Amino acid sequence: MRLPIYMDYHATTPVDARVVEAMLPYFTENFGNAASRHHQYGWKADEAVENARAVIARPIRAETREIYFTSGATESNNLAIKGVAESYRRKGDHIITCTTEHNAVLDVCRRLEKQGFRVTYVPVDEYGLVDPNNISKAITDKTILVSLMTANNEIGTIHPIETVGTLCREKEILFHTDATQAVGKIPVDVQSMNIDLMSFSAHKIYGPKGVGALYVRRRNPRVRLTPQIDGGGHENGLRSGTLNVPGIVGFGKALEICVDVMEDESKWLSELRDRLKQLFFDGLDDIFLNGHPELRLRHNLHVSFTGVEAEVLMMEMKEVAVSSGAACTTASPEPSHVLRALGFGDDRIHSSIRFGLGRFTKEEEVGYVAERVIEAVGRFRALSPARTVARSGSRTGRAPVPVD
Repeated sequence: MRLPIYMDYHATTPVDARVVEAMLPYFTENFGNAASRHHQYGWKADEAVENARAVIARPIRAETREIYFTSGATESNNLAIKGVAESYRRKGDHIITCTTEHNAVLDVCRRLEKQGFRVTYVPVDEYGLVDPNNISKAITDKTILVSLMTANNEIGTIHPIETVGTLCREKEILFHTDATQAVGKIPVDVQSMNIDLMSFSAHKIYGPKGVGALYVRRRNPRVRLTPQIDGGGHENGLRSGTLNVPGIVGFGKALEICVDVMEDESKWLSELRDRLKQLFFDGLDDIFLNGHPELRLRHNLHVSFTGVEAEVLMMEMKEVAVSSGAACTTASPEPSHVLRALGFGDDRIHSSIRFGLGRFTKEEEVGYVAERVIEAVGRFRALSPARTVARSGSRTGRAPVPVD
């Protein structure tokens, strides 16, 4: 076993060696611009892009022409939400989203609010799960879009996307999902789930950083978007800019591998995750599982260690890479908006750590991390007797009761 140990697979993933191998020729031999239509270098680059587009479309049951390449899921979210808002403003000015969405959705919605749009932020339950009935109640005759992530990037909770998609289709409202944490990890079908727009990214599935995609439905209904980047008319005019050919090739290869190994990899990661969880709960009292106990990503474990500051705990274990929140907001002193939305108090929020397992996680690493966490938590608690908590209810998910 080598140190450091990486358990932050929600933030990003290492690029699979098979993906690197597929990308390499497009840095050197086939380095052409895919928009160069008058020579072989451009033709080969364009062919590689179109092959990758088909590979990416197939497992999500999209048409090849419905896949548009971007720089990542953040740009895809911006293009989807802003693009719909501008294109459909005559029809309505109301958007519905969820309180636990990624900031790449929430910040876009806040910007649109400043431009006069109305946004409803639907709450979640204590497991971070949205109730489709609350979305239904929020719909008005001016609602043009519902945006709900497929799976949460912090606590791993998987939302009832198919139910929400069916609801939106019945109401003739466009449905967008940020599926960045889901595509390549769990089955996602834009047809059966009635998804009209979907954002996802390569670097979450063992592909390169800096490339993502947006699925845009072409029929039943045909979705219209206002471009957010002008200049050149690339991607059928929807997203201008020279295409990242090596990244797109890597994206396609990465998703192809994920689809091939999804069933076996999911089973194995679930077993590793459950082992880590069991070691924690056998070795420590007063800890809490955050997120839904069953409807969650197989590689996600989010735990609160009552009485211990997560930041302090992570500093103590510098040889273990984990996170106390989303990678996009860890530089912020503000507490996790996701955990706050679940109704947690400061103690539970600030004692929470996300463990993300992945393709290259080893069994011995799980045991080592469990030992380090249990030892460190026990030592910090022993140093802070004033933070002793009651044992009753500590494993039930109820808030701990301080002891005087």
